[in-house]
Amino acid sequence: MPSPLTLEDVERIAALAHLELTADEKQLFARQLAQILGYAERLQEVETTNVSADWRPVSETAALRPDERRESLSNEAALDNAPAPGPGGLFRVPRVIG
Repeated sequence: MPSPLTLEDVERIAALAHLELTADEKQLFARQLAQILGYAERLQEVETTNVSADWRPVSETAALRPDERRESLSNEAALDNAPAPGPGGLFRVPRVIG
């Protein structure tokens, strides 16, 4: 089991994520993060030496839809429900950074 996380560890992680936590949240997250790290440590015990690096949970013969080429939407059809199409047939979105 990993060593328990200190409140300083949680505060440092919260600062990296730009989170402001209450004292109760710090206690809660310290416990939860310790549980997550404990689970990750348990995963290290799983025997994987005989597992292929490209193993997939779905077999290659599973019933998947075949890829088929078909016509896509025109620019006009794609922009029909856009609130305010921009110039050149582009989507106009609100600025979210700076």
